[in-house]
Amino acid sequence: MSRKKHYDFYDDQFKATAVTLGSLPGVQAQAVAAVLDIHPVMLYRWKKELREGKIMEMPAKGSLDTETKKELARLRRVEKAHEQLKMEHALLKKSIQYSLERRKRSSNS
Repeated sequence: MSRKKHYDFYDDQFKATAVTLGSLPGVQAQAVAAVLDIHPVMLYRWKKELREGKIMEMPAKGSLDTETKKELARLRRVEKAHEQLKMEHALLKKSIQYSLERRKRSSNS
């Protein structure tokens, strides 16, 4: 008995839209896959299928609805805030490490 492949559950419109979102400048394919709750490899497979003509053509540029555009803008803000928090966290870790080393040196004297 053959097993139905998971990616067969998505229609061509969904696949084409996902590929379009992943192709936008400043948007990472990993982030699009996470938002759509799909594996990133699936997104790359759909991109290949689109190039090969196995799925329908991408919608025309600029044809994203306003809700999708708002979600993309929100995603960009969240990614920017996440990067900022990662940098702050790394800086705090370095500061704590420096303080601990300094404290050790002063107590050994």
